[in-house]
Amino acid sequence: MRRGGKTRMADQHAEGGTRSLVVVIPTYNELENLLPIVHRLHAAVPEAHVLVVDDASPDGTGELADKLAAEDDRVRVMHRQAKDGLGAAYLAGFARALEQGYQTIVQMDADGSHPPEALPAMLAELADADLVLGSRYISGGSVVNWPKHREVLSRGGNLYSRLALGVQIRDITAGYRVFRRHVLAELALGEVNSQGYCFQIDMAWRAVRAGFRVREVPITFTERERGDSKMSGSIVREALWRVTRWGVSSRLGLGEEGRPRDAVSA
Repeated sequence: MRRGGKTRMADQHAEGGTRSLVVVIPTYNELENLLPIVHRLHAAVPEAHVLVVDDASPDGTGELADKLAAEDDRVRVMHRQAKDGLGAAYLAGFARALEQGYQTIVQMDADGSHPPEALPAMLAELADADLVLGSRYISGGSVVNWPKHREVLSRGGNLYSRLALGVQIRDITAGYRVFRRHVLAELALGEVNSQGYCFQIDMAWRAVRAGFRVREVPITFTERERGDSKMSGSIVREALWRVTRWGVSSRLGLGEEGRPRDAVSA
């Protein structure tokens, strides 16, 4: 797999085919947020398809998604039986997107914190990248309406991850991402079982270790105005534990479970 050099923007989103670009949006109780984010997305990138992955939201989000899909053939819905975490929802969406032949796959939260208006710039960056992150912590990036303790936690988590894993990504916990198809097709997604912050770190680090080109584009991250945040202390603790384990194992030349790396890949 050629990992360097110039390429056309997302291969012109898969040569302009109808399966070129899909935005995966996981939802759980996002009834008030889903319609605005889909409208903003289609205003910014009209050709984008949307895959809503709903975890049996009790507030009717899944039913609203079905209504949108009935009215707009760019929208599709994947219903899951229960709330199973953000990472699992994204992985299910990625698998469906690969199955359906999409060439450029975007992950975007439903709550409006990931601005669809930034997506054209992120897609343009694919001209020289395999994975593009919408970054809060590079020049031009910012956060709006976040409590100070959340920003301190986020910045500290990113700094710790960079030091522990030895990567240069400034916002490795960023959840707004654009993948070329071959990245998700080549990574061992079936081995990913982390959640939340840790899921984002896990996926980015796997991409770096596999030799894919990762770029960051500045975005303005705005805290949700409607609904409840899914962040919890257990997610933060999971990230701290896993990142520490990955960093130590990497420095010792071991795989994720403490075995020599050649044994893991054999």
